[in-house]
Amino acid sequence: MKPNIGMTDKDRDGVVKALTALLADEYVLYTKTRNNHWNVVGLHFSDLHKFFESQYEELDDIVDEVAERARAVSGHAIGTLQEFTQHARVKKHPPPNPASREMIVDLLGDHETIIRQLREDVQMTAEKYHDVGTSDFLTGVLEQHEKMGWILRANLEGSSI
Repeated sequence: MKPNIGMTDKDRDGVVKALTALLADEYVLYTKTRNNHWNVVGLHFSDLHKFFESQYEELDDIVDEVAERARAVSGHAIGTLQEFTQHARVKKHPPPNPASREMIVDLLGDHETIIRQLREDVQMTAEKYHDVGTSDFLTGVLEQHEKMGWILRANLEGSSI
């Protein structure tokens, strides 16, 4: 059934395209964070193992919310590894066997990439596609990434990780 939600098909398609790219970025970042959780070693293993777990759990929630937002505006939520790889804007492969500090630096870089893209998408969805609902939703996701980035950055400051 064709949706009647006050958006043109063209505007809805633009919003879904932005949400699709975000969903791919979130899933790739979730996977990288989970990988770090499994593979971290060293003196701070226990703390970082728990820390990465808390971050991937938060990212898992974001992944679900982004997919559901795409469906709410009558789009399709991608869900295969091939689709995530095809649409992701964040780096897909961290260096092999990184030290814990490099894990954090790599994740921080990905969060900052997503933050920069979200700033653009917040404006684009509101101004170009006339979807203030998605713009507001993206603002909330942006705030979550800013907080996760802050926590990652704090782990790097003044430490011996």
